[in-house]
Amino acid sequence: MRRLASLALIPLAFAACSSSSNALTTLAPGQTAAPFPGEPPGVKTYVGLARTHVDTPVDYPQSPPVGGPHWPAWQNCQYYDISVPNERAVHSLEHGAVWITYLPTTSQADRDVLKALAATGDHILVSEYPGQPAPIVATAWGKQLYLQSVHDPELQQFVDFFQKGPQTPERRATCRHSTDATT
Repeated sequence: MRRLASLALIPLAFAACSSSSNALTTLAPGQTAAPFPGEPPGVKTYVGLARTHVDTPVDYPQSPPVGGPHWPAWQNCQYYDISVPNERAVHSLEHGAVWITYLPTTSQADRDVLKALAATGDHILVSEYPGQPAPIVATAWGKQLYLQSVHDPELQQFVDFFQKGPQTPERRATCRHSTDATT
């Protein structure tokens, strides 16, 4: 009898998983969706992002990328004064990192603000990103916010909300102990 009761629950478990999964995958990759309640205003949301490991460069539709296929090694979360490979940064996003990127023309004073911000959490990755669409871009898995200044209060709000936040596919994963190589 106990065995029959257990078997009867299995379809319910699959139904629950598949219904929540379907809700996340009804949009095409890169398409935007509704925000999480309480997230900072202006955040763009992307769903349908693949989580596969690859060993080749990836052509991402967003710049900086917000998720998708990525390399098996993640980028250690810390401050970098140069660019890091997209494919490793995306893996860090999967682990709950907030990736803050800045243009090469960013002043040293603003870089110092970002360096200090990176030191406040274990899932904050900061790097230069040439050609991005705004002076500062804050990115988490499937989430992105364009900012004009490191002093915009939305930057700290984004970090507070999305560092290991509700969008994180692998919330218990580390963002350290992998690589800090930049090539």
